[in-house]
Amino acid sequence: MKYSTIALLALASAGAMANENDQNIFQPEDVFQLEYASAPTVHPSGDYTVFIRNYMDIMTDRRYGALWRVDASGELRPLLGGDANDRSQTWSPDGKTLAFVSNRSGSNQIHLYWTDTQQHAPVTRLTGSPSNLSWSPNGEWLAFTMFTPEPSAPPVSLPKAPEGANWAEPPKYIDKEQYRFDGAGYAKDGYTQIYVMPADGGTPRQITHGDYHHGGSLAWNGNNSIIFSANLREDAFDQPQNSDLYSVNVTSQEISQLTDRDGPDSSPTISPDGTKLAWLGNDDEKMSYQLTQLYVMDLNAKEPKLLTSNLDYSVSDVQWSPDSKAVYFSYDRHGNGHIVKQSLTGERQQLTDRMGGLSYGRPYSGGDFDVAANDTLVFTEANAQRPADLVLQRGGKTQQLTQLNEDLFAHKQLGKVEEIWYDSKHGDYKVQGWIVYPPNFDKSKKYPLILEIHGGPHTAYAETFSAEVQLMAAAGNVVLYTNPRGSTSYGEEFAQEIHHNYPSQDYDDLMDGVDAVVDKGFIDEDRLYVTGGSGGGVLTAWIVGHTDRFRAAVVAKPVINWYSFVLTADAYSYFTKYWFPALPWENPEHYLKYSPISYVGNVTTPTMLLTGEADYRTPISESEQYYQALKLQGVDTAMVRVPDAPHGIYSRPSNLIGKVAYILHWFNKYGGEASE
Repeated sequence: MKYSTIALLALASAGAMANENDQNIFQPEDVFQLEYASAPTVHPSGDYTVFIRNYMDIMTDRRYGALWRVDASGELRPLLGGDANDRSQTWSPDGKTLAFVSNRSGSNQIHLYWTDTQQHAPVTRLTGSPSNLSWSPNGEWLAFTMFTPEPSAPPVSLPKAPEGANWAEPPKYIDKEQYRFDGAGYAKDGYTQIYVMPADGGTPRQITHGDYHHGGSLAWNGNNSIIFSANLREDAFDQPQNSDLYSVNVTSQEISQLTDRDGPDSSPTISPDGTKLAWLGNDDEKMSYQLTQLYVMDLNAKEPKLLTSNLDYSVSDVQWSPDSKAVYFSYDRHGNGHIVKQSLTGERQQLTDRMGGLSYGRPYSGGDFDVAANDTLVFTEANAQRPADLVLQRGGKTQQLTQLNEDLFAHKQLGKVEEIWYDSKHGDYKVQGWIVYPPNFDKSKKYPLILEIHGGPHTAYAETFSAEVQLMAAAGNVVLYTNPRGSTSYGEEFAQEIHHNYPSQDYDDLMDGVDAVVDKGFIDEDRLYVTGGSGGGVLTAWIVGHTDRFRAAVVAKPVINWYSFVLTADAYSYFTKYWFPALPWENPEHYLKYSPISYVGNVTTPTMLLTGEADYRTPISESEQYYQALKLQGVDTAMVRVPDAPHGIYSRPSNLIGKVAYILHWFNKYGGEASE
């Protein structure tokens, strides 16, 4: 599966891409060969791990993920076989049955896999798509969440078309506060509710009701109540971050509230002995970035205890130790995924700082892990040369379990990735970044430099595999990516530097990074290029409005005008409250001061726009504004519209290829061949 019409799209800019005959270099069509591991789920015995093996299908242009298993010897085999999307797998308390969600029967249903017979079958006939599977402690019940439609009749009655007539589709009436979501489209009438069903199959029973979403992970408290997170306030739209933990009685369906504070509470998990509850949350200070912290509460005393007061990084993915005396959790520090074990008395033991690798498009941080008996730890590994593989750690020894991409990369040369730290011109921070060198790099030559900027803005890049960056390097470019102020994994203060102040000194951090690489002596200063997506698109547009240093720029899925953005983006109730000091008509000066559109009169850099037409996070109207403004300004520009693509353009492999191809085409158009 090396070539297809889709993949060959990217080769149209042959001068910009790497030599297509050099099969030792990462090629655009190789994106369809990528695989990565995710969601490791260790068997309770610790003997083996079930995980999702993600792969790209060149015929359907989709990413799929099927259940596989691997043991400590590295023996790898499909758990079920066939092509499917499997997810949400979870072991029964006795380890005899695996429950998971799959489309193997034609639609997303709950399936069971029995270890004794190695057989599997769907056990539901649901009309919706279930999520968040959870076993009761006695193994007799399964709980899950599912969107439950509640259709409402239109407010007007229209005449029916005569038989055989071809009338237009009737108007759509919308009165929801949250009416559309990026990647999901326009919201349907209904809410996410909690269901329970017998674990051996049977009719699911809805146990929550009302005009609220009852979503997220579920934690059984004994065999007759379930703890969940929800925002059940009447003014939930005006308090988008104010969720609490609740308990619902499975029999009576009575709901009781467990937490009550101004801030989010989520991800509940019950200790194996059933006496304690752990969860994630924070006190809401209305900042654009706030640390997510870990809390534990004795279910009898009901007095929350903060366990991470001395940790300046956000916590995620909390799991209990089998003896209920400690918790495992992860956090990102300096772009690296750390996994720790912490006792309830406060002692913290770092187990690894190698977790990551799930974002194969751009080099974002973030990974998965699971623990089981005898402190068996399995996690996805961050590796700049490979997408995520699984690593086993037990008894002080570490062992790689999978090598999913050796068939592709064993005979290919990827760009070397080198970490750098450099001083901020403001003298207040060291800034971390990474240089990616083109294959066959020769330091005696001069190379073009691409500055690639992450989104968010409150996210972080890491030393992990990136198909987009590697394709840019394979085309003969040095690539720089950094974590300027505002990025996560450097402490709360560093991230909050851009609160009500974005873009600002993060721009200077990026320019300081370019200077640091130029000072190394192998960069052609006449061929500097800049690109970034989402928050990186904001900064790219900001850059060309503040300097003419770059030869060309590609602004991907940006915000150009903060005023129009908060009135068209899907999460508008959140953005207006947490990213800005007031509503746009109450303080238009602030919105315009930080909007790239305000500086379009300064732009001389040839600038291309690239956005998905189904993007509801940074709607394509933002790109259209900038395109038309640049045209009026007389700046060379073009607009690339990706049909049907949401904010996550790379979810279709061909779109990832096309995105990089157009970026390199634009840079090549204004740059020429690399210097010798």
